[in-house]
Amino acid sequence: MQLHLMTWTEVEEYLKRSPGIILPIGSTEQHGPTGLIGTDAICAEAVARGVGEATNAVVGPTINVGMALHHTGFPGTISLKPTTLIHLIQDYLTSLTRAGFTKFFFINGHGGNIATLKAAFAESYAYLTDLNVPNADRVRCRLANWFTCSSVYKLTKELYGNQEGSHGTPSEVAVTQYFYPDAIKQVPLLAEVASGHPIYGAIDFRRHYPDGRMGSNPALATPEHGKQFYEFAVKEVSEAYLQFLNAE
Repeated sequence: MQLHLMTWTEVEEYLKRSPGIILPIGSTEQHGPTGLIGTDAICAEAVARGVGEATNAVVGPTINVGMALHHTGFPGTISLKPTTLIHLIQDYLTSLTRAGFTKFFFINGHGGNIATLKAAFAESYAYLTDLNVPNADRVRCRLANWFTCSSVYKLTKELYGNQEGSHGTPSEVAVTQYFYPDAIKQVPLLAEVASGHPIYGAIDFRRHYPDGRMGSNPALATPEHGKQFYEFAVKEVSEAYLQFLNAE
């Protein structure tokens, strides 16, 4: 069930049986020469919809723009400041908690969001309480990064070994190929790909990672691989969502 395709009466009825909502969040950023700029949001949304179908849960609208300041040296990247993303999460939680939701399960597709999301959760618990929002003390947030699922990690090692890398990876590119086969990109890649440099500002990032990749070889990706990653992630994340939903 997608929130934006429901009516308010359907949401009200849903809340009689469940306080849970799944919120996909990604990023709009460069993913190397062959990775789509929307990769992180595409993957998070796909997995979230799959989990929603598997668990009969409401899936909120995808948060397409995240914290990607270090990628802004590449055209097409859009980023929120960490403080902006924290405020956005607070506003989401305030609106949805007032409606009756209390279990918020964020399915994330971008590593750069992790620290900010954890900070947003901590600030939001206090913020909702200070606002005297009903049921603020019952609000729970959980972060699930689809790309760190144990089954996904195992498959990346089997398929790609050390060529998975950490950005513009074949695994995430494969998922986008599975869902958008008409948008598959094929261009020559540099023989050498940088890795291991710390992440600082955007200029420094592009200096060290000139084509945007971080130790990855996305040329190894296939739509068939993407289907496998998607199915593994949906299964594992669905189990995590149900455990979260049923926990105190």
